[in-house]
Amino acid sequence: MPTLDLSNFNIVVSLLGGWVSLFGLVSYLLKETFYLSEALISLLAGITFGPRALNWVRPMEYAGSAENLDDVTLVFTRLVLGVQLVLAGVQLPSRYLKKEWKPLSLLLGPVMVAMWLSTSLLVWALIPHLPFLHALAIGACVTPTDPVLSNVIVKGKFADHNIPKDLQRIIIAESGANDGLGYPFLFIALYLIKYVGDGGASESGGGGLAIGLWFGETWGYTIILSVVYGAVVGWLAKTLLRYCEDHKFVDRESFLVFALSLALFITGTGGLIGSDDILACFIAGNVFTWDDCSLQPTIDMLLNVTIFIWYGAICPWDSFATTNVVPLYRLIPLGLLVLLLRRAPFILGLHKKIPQIEDIRQAIFMGFFGPIGCSAIFYLYITLKFIRKLSPDGGSSPRGDVENLEEAVNLIVWFLVVTSIVVHGLSIPVGKLGFHLPRTISRSITIERTPIQPGDGKSTTLLAILEGRRPDSGYHPTSTDLYASKSTDGLLQGPSNLQLPRAISGDRASASASASVSISISAPMPLRQDVSGE
Repeated sequence: MPTLDLSNFNIVVSLLGGWVSLFGLVSYLLKETFYLSEALISLLAGITFGPRALNWVRPMEYAGSAENLDDVTLVFTRLVLGVQLVLAGVQLPSRYLKKEWKPLSLLLGPVMVAMWLSTSLLVWALIPHLPFLHALAIGACVTPTDPVLSNVIVKGKFADHNIPKDLQRIIIAESGANDGLGYPFLFIALYLIKYVGDGGASESGGGGLAIGLWFGETWGYTIILSVVYGAVVGWLAKTLLRYCEDHKFVDRESFLVFALSLALFITGTGGLIGSDDILACFIAGNVFTWDDCSLQPTIDMLLNVTIFIWYGAICPWDSFATTNVVPLYRLIPLGLLVLLLRRAPFILGLHKKIPQIEDIRQAIFMGFFGPIGCSAIFYLYITLKFIRKLSPDGGSSPRGDVENLEEAVNLIVWFLVVTSIVVHGLSIPVGKLGFHLPRTISRSITIERTPIQPGDGKSTTLLAILEGRRPDSGYHPTSTDLYASKSTDGLLQGPSNLQLPRAISGDRASASASASVSISISAPMPLRQDVSGE
């Protein structure tokens, strides 16, 4: 007799396939109409399907232990970041890193150092009994901006209508490069914790050995080797693919998935040699397009949706309220202050030296949108692996000076990631609502207060304009006609130079102009005119 086989594999595959299919059916509506990010939606799905709700996704059963679960999360995150960073490099124009090295050096140098130190100071100030070295390690985890969450402002209709192309590209390049450059910030703190944190009681060598390892292993082997390796693999891949394409050795299907296979190869081989495979993936993607060779980004959406469902299922939600190491009443202000002060002040201070940022509004926008996501989770689990090795005489119990560090870094980084996903995921739809709602309310109030006399041609024309139509021809002016005009550079100039239908003249023109002025209100302007009316 047939029976149900409720194995974990069948449940997970069914849920994943069903969710991705349903999300795909309404993806345009959610992302291009409501401007909701797939990360936020998938995180909520992970909470719903996970152990704290329906319990259909049971990560602990799959992994068997907490340590195995951490390893699975780390390698899964590495995979997603590797694919995303190859695609980020491929999407940039030819020789982009060479042409734009000056603004990128500012973003990856002074700005990134300032982000690290400011976050660390906030963590140190708000979390009680936390040594400053521990705060530096926590701050390093959330310093890089996330390429997956950045997609909401560099892809789709909102980006096309509101974000200049040059600004989109510098955001992509920064988020791609600084993900791999998080290692030096993290390991200077970890090496100092290991050799100096307990006064040198457990490890000999002191600060000199820590600095030596930081320069030799972190910069020499991890960073420089990964740059060279990524450049070599990217150049070889470009040369081979171009040769095979010219000689018609490769079919279309293989060509379309070449970016994915390249990302998998670099992630795997970079991990084998112990280098920075994340940075190598981004360098390889950019070198691949050095001579205008291009690839089609594919199936990254499947990985993005899956990873955030996983995050929703494994996030330590209960610990946020129950832990004694980091109280919730300190976590909430920490999350908000980090989003406000971690990045924006430094972008504002240097925006005149970054040519892609044209005015103060774009500087505020770029400063605010520095999301914390997959890269922070990646560095979190790198940190946890390092801490667990700091046990005296190789035992299982941690050293006294790092006894609470594991729990503190785990809770703080997870909370900052969730805060960023929610805030950055909702900021665009809330901003659009705040932009359109006052105009709609003002329009309704104006219609209610305008007296309409039967047979009065002026009043009839006024009502027609307020309703968005032209009485004699059925002409319907768009929101662009009524509220704004577009300048030659594509930036919104505000509600001036209003255009009226040419057939309206005399008294009708006066009434129309009055109506247009009466419904034009001062409202926040997007970075670029939304010519679709959205």
